[in-house]
Amino acid sequence: IDRALKVYQRSMEEKYHRNPVPPVPQLPSTVRKYFFILTVNYLFMKKCVESNPVVPIPQQWLMSILTLVPQSLMKGKDRDLLTEKLLGEIIRDYEMSMRRFMVRNVLIKPDVKGLEDEDEAPLPLLPLGLDFSRPWHNSFIQAKNKILSNLHILHPTMKAVLDFGYAAFSTFLIVDFSSFRLKGPIDCESLKTDVLLSCSKAEEKILNTWYQRILGVFTQKDALNGVKPDQVDSLYNCVATLMSVQLKEVLRRTVEAFVKLFDTEDRNCLPLFKMELILDEEKMEFYPNFQDLEEAILFVVNCIGETLQNIQTVHSWLMGGTTTLDTELPDHVVVWATSTLKKSIRDNLEGPKEYFENYVERYGWLVDGTAHARVERFEAEEHSFDEYT
Repeated sequence: IDRALKVYQRSMEEKYHRNPVPPVPQLPSTVRKYFFILTVNYLFMKKCVESNPVVPIPQQWLMSILTLVPQSLMKGKDRDLLTEKLLGEIIRDYEMSMRRFMVRNVLIKPDVKGLEDEDEAPLPLLPLGLDFSRPWHNSFIQAKNKILSNLHILHPTMKAVLDFGYAAFSTFLIVDFSSFRLKGPIDCESLKTDVLLSCSKAEEKILNTWYQRILGVFTQKDALNGVKPDQVDSLYNCVATLMSVQLKEVLRRTVEAFVKLFDTEDRNCLPLFKMELILDEEKMEFYPNFQDLEEAILFVVNCIGETLQNIQTVHSWLMGGTTTLDTELPDHVVVWATSTLKKSIRDNLEGPKEYFENYVERYGWLVDGTAHARVERFEAEEHSFDEYT
């Protein structure tokens, strides 16, 4: 401690006798005046550049941006207002970026005092994850050559399969749900029957139209023109993959359309189900009960998922094999549809449940034996005439 105190005392004495720090030299008035003029000129020129008119963003760009918005988000009572706000924000960002670009390309901000806090407005950065440097070029060429040699995306047969799929499935659904509401209240068994029949008819229609047209392409003599013998299998694999993707997309869109019927925020398309309040063995309950109703609704998803599951690949059909296309609905689609429907069913059945519980609370004692026991107990007791009355 004594040694530390001595060191501290010696350092303080040295600091006391140290020469004072010389003041910061002041710039000559002419230099300060020059810097001031330079700052004013830069701010004036920047204001002039920013005030120049900007070429407006083309209208087709805005329309292209709107097409990227999911259709489910383009509906609702405030759609027009939200769309206007979105386009306004895009236009403002576009004009701001153009003005920043003009300032950065026309002016150079001088390194003088007074402009430290002046925002130079840097140009927007490139999107994350995109590399526009040259080192990727060789790997890109290799990948492109591999795609051309294995995927056959430019082969005429692949284009034909794409065209057939677009023509057949662009607006097609396995089940037409638009008429569900118009049918009025429907019971669970009728729902299952109608869905089974619709799925069967849709599968038959697809096999007799889309599938036959594809088979017709590959039964022609020039179907494999330009395909080397060692690439035939890869071509058929590509065709099978493309057909699987098209069929899975139809099934997915059908499931999504069915789930959309139960949207709690839009009840205009909500299906109506026939339910009866019955008395069975001194017990009041709904028929079908809530569990049976849920199973009937989820049956529709399962029925759609089981459709189009036994379609042969083109190569298998030509060679007399048994290989079928992979058209199974992805697990995440099934899980999403099931969980969403269960939640929607619970929400939509809150009213019937409340009504049922209130009804049982008020009148259940009349049928569950309570009233009969009270009558028997009253008759077994001694009462006055007025009490009997």
